[in-house]
Amino acid sequence: MRVAVYGVWAFTALTTVALAANFHDAPNSAKSMKNPYANNATAVTAGAEIFAKRCASCHGKTATGSGNVPSLVDEPTKSASAGEIFWFITTGSVDNGMPSWANLPEKDRWQVVSFVKSLGKSSSSSLQAPSPHRGPKLIRASEHSRVSEFAAPSPYPVAAAQSSNTTGKSPFVDYQMESPGTIHKITVQDLPAPYTTKSASNGPNVVDRPTDAWPKAPNGFKVDQYATGLKEPRLLVTAPNGDIFLAETGKGQIRIFRGLDSNGKPKQTEVFASGLKRPYGIAFYPPGNSPQYVYVGNTESVVRFPYHSGDLKATGGPQKLVDLPGGGHWTRSIQFSPDGKKMFVAVGSDSNVDDPDTHSSEKNRADILVYNPDGSNMQVYAYGIRNAGGGLAIQPETGDLWCSVNERDGLGDNLVPDYITHVTPGGFYGWPWWYMGGNQDPRHKGKHPELKDKVITPDIPLQPHNASLEITFYEGKQFPAEYQGDIFAAEHGSWNKETRAGYEVIRVPLHQTGKASGEYEDFLTGFVVDNGHVWGRPVGVTVAEDGSLLVSDDASGSIWRVSYAK
Repeated sequence: MRVAVYGVWAFTALTTVALAANFHDAPNSAKSMKNPYANNATAVTAGAEIFAKRCASCHGKTATGSGNVPSLVDEPTKSASAGEIFWFITTGSVDNGMPSWANLPEKDRWQVVSFVKSLGKSSSSSLQAPSPHRGPKLIRASEHSRVSEFAAPSPYPVAAAQSSNTTGKSPFVDYQMESPGTIHKITVQDLPAPYTTKSASNGPNVVDRPTDAWPKAPNGFKVDQYATGLKEPRLLVTAPNGDIFLAETGKGQIRIFRGLDSNGKPKQTEVFASGLKRPYGIAFYPPGNSPQYVYVGNTESVVRFPYHSGDLKATGGPQKLVDLPGGGHWTRSIQFSPDGKKMFVAVGSDSNVDDPDTHSSEKNRADILVYNPDGSNMQVYAYGIRNAGGGLAIQPETGDLWCSVNERDGLGDNLVPDYITHVTPGGFYGWPWWYMGGNQDPRHKGKHPELKDKVITPDIPLQPHNASLEITFYEGKQFPAEYQGDIFAAEHGSWNKETRAGYEVIRVPLHQTGKASGEYEDFLTGFVVDNGHVWGRPVGVTVAEDGSLLVSDDASGSIWRVSYAK
C-alpha cells in the first residue's frame, strides 16, 4: 500500500509481501536440478535453433526482449540456476504471458536452457538465435503461416464475452488501416469485455528493408535516412546547442551527431560515453542553455557525466546517483522539472499483472519516481503506471510532466489500450488491479475496491499493444503552424496483437491549447511488410535544431529525418 508524503506518494512496508528469493518463485527443489547437457556446444547450437522456432517471436531473435518481454541476457536470468530456468520453461506463467512448454521433449527444454545460459558469455557473445525468416529471400506471410511452429502458443483464455462498442465501426485498427493523416480515437465506452478475443502471440520477424520500402509521411513532408549502421538505436534527445544525443543501447554507449551536410547526413559523429548497461534515458542538467551534466538512465541505475555545451566526449567518468530495480521492463526514461529541482525517473513493472501486495519484485516499479537532482529523497510521484519507461516529456508551455505507457497484455486483442497522458501528482492509473476508468482486471477480481474510483483515465488511449515509446513536443519552426505544440510519439509495436498495430510515428494534436481531445493521427508509416514481417520499428523522436523531426528505428539500425518541403 502507499501513503501520501509531501504531496506525492510513497510505499510503506508490507509484512504480507513474500520475498521472491527464487527465479520466478521456483521451488527450492528446482535449484538443485542439473542440466545433463551443460557445457555442451552441440546442445547450445540445438537450443538456439529451438529458441528461434519457439521463443524468438516474443523474446526477439537475439533474446534481448522487446518492449513488454524481458531480456534473457541480463539479470535475473543470468544469475538463475539452470534448474530454475528449466522449471519456468516447463511451468510457464499464464498471467505474465509465458506459456508452458511442458509439451516439448525434456531434452529440448534442457537444450534451450543451455542456449539461454550461454548468452552474454564472452566465448559465445556472437551467438544469436538463427532467424527463420532472414536471408536472401524475403518470406512473406502467404508463403509461411504465422500460426506455425515458429509461433509460441498463447497461454491466455478465450471467453464468449461481447464487445461493448455499439458505434458500428470499430475504433480498433491494425497496420493495414494506418496511413499518414488518418485520425483515430478510442474512448472508454469502446472497450470490449476481457477475453472477447483470444490473446495473440505474434512477435515480428525483422527482415531487411525491401528495395521498394520507405517510411511514408503526409503530403508536403520528405523522409531521408539521416544515419544507418547503428546497433539498437533507442532514445533521441536534442542538446541545447543542437547536437543530437542517441542511446545506442546495443553498444552500451551514448552517441552524438552534429550538423547536417548537403546530403542530409550528419557532418560529425562521436561516441560521448561507453561501457554503459543498456542505456536509454538521457537528460541535461540543469535545464536551460548551459547544462553542467548529462544524465543517463541505465537499466539498473541513473548516472551522470560532466558536460559543457559542445562537448563531444565526456570529460569525466560516470557518477552513479541512483540504484534502480533491474529486469522486467528495462527502459529508464529521465526528465527534470523546469525549475531543475526534481528529477523524474520512470520504472516499468517487473511483470504483466503481478500483484505488488504479494510480489516484492514490484516494489518501486510501475511508478514514476521523483528524486532530488543528486539522487536523494526518492518518492513516488504517480503509480499504477505499468511501464512509462519508454517516454517521459515536459510540456514546454505548462511545465507539466507527460508520459507514454505500455499497458498490460493477455486480455485480448483490443485490451488494454496503451496511452499518452499528462501525469497528475499522486495519481493512480490502475495497474495491476484496474484499467481505464474503473474496469477491473479479471485476474485480480475483488481486490482493492477502494481504488476503483481513484483510477485516472488517460488523455489519449492508443491502440492496444502499440508499445508506445518516446514522446516529444513539437517546438520547431519548420512544420506548418498547426503542428506547433503537438506531440509526436514512436509506436514500436508488440507481439500481443493478432494483426499487428503500431510500427509507426503518431501525432497527437493539442490544438494550440495545450490540451488533448483524445484523438491521434498516423504520421510516419510504412515499416510493416505484412503481418509476419517488419523492417522498421520506431523508438525515439526528437525535434532537431532546424525544426525537422528525427526518428530512431532499432530494427533497421537507422535514424530517419522528416522535413517539411515548403
